[in-house]
Amino acid sequence: MLSIFNRKRQYTDLSWMQVDMHSHILPGLDDGCRELPESLLLLERLEEMGLSQFYFTPHIFRELYPNSPASIAPAFEQLRSAVNPIAKIGYAAEYMIDSSFDQLLADTSVELLTLPGKHILIEMSYIEESKQIEKTVFELQVAGYKPILAHPERYVFYHRYPERIKYLRDIGCLLQVNLLSVYGYYGVSEKRIARQLMEYGWVDLVGTDVHHERHVKAIQHGLKKEDISIHFKKCNIQNQSLFGTNDRSRVMNHK
Repeated sequence: MLSIFNRKRQYTDLSWMQVDMHSHILPGLDDGCRELPESLLLLERLEEMGLSQFYFTPHIFRELYPNSPASIAPAFEQLRSAVNPIAKIGYAAEYMIDSSFDQLLADTSVELLTLPGKHILIEMSYIEESKQIEKTVFELQVAGYKPILAHPERYVFYHRYPERIKYLRDIGCLLQVNLLSVYGYYGVSEKRIARQLMEYGWVDLVGTDVHHERHVKAIQHGLKKEDISIHFKKCNIQNQSLFGTNDRSRVMNHK
């Protein structure tokens, strides 16, 4: 059985995060890892960078990735059976805000996959803002969920209006920035907005959003150049306080 916690660390610069609460490492579900060996490799690399706990969040997007608890759970079990039994791993999902999600939310018999504390990761199209975003944030809270907007810095329609991002935070949506954005992986504009959000102290959570080995290599390259934790000094980063645990049963059975 492969252990992801038995190799000497080479990179510890992400130890300040401890918990990665956004990734696409589960095999064969979306545009992330395709096969189990790739998943194991990425986990090993991320652990070497100082991360100690992982929540996997495959896309649920009916048009492209029509996943559900029934498809995600077996992929998680496949991965779990191949890593050290004491590994701190769990899973949730990243939901696309669209009409299909509205139907899921309206159906009280449907189990939504959440992070601990009923925190739910949501995203929008990169092309235009969802007309339902405010309504969705409100309805999620009414239903007892705590919404987290994934990578707000990547929505180009907000780049000229960062106050719109702040508004979503003000109405109860936590903001999660991607490490890759901070390094400029997605582009100059995304890097500028990410660092602006950090400077304003608006960032609540940080995720790798790792999909494949190129993402991991980009983070490794960035860590060799600078310690980005200093850019978050004005933010109250809640990865550990919200999702960190020493109780394996809570990680495995948080839903």
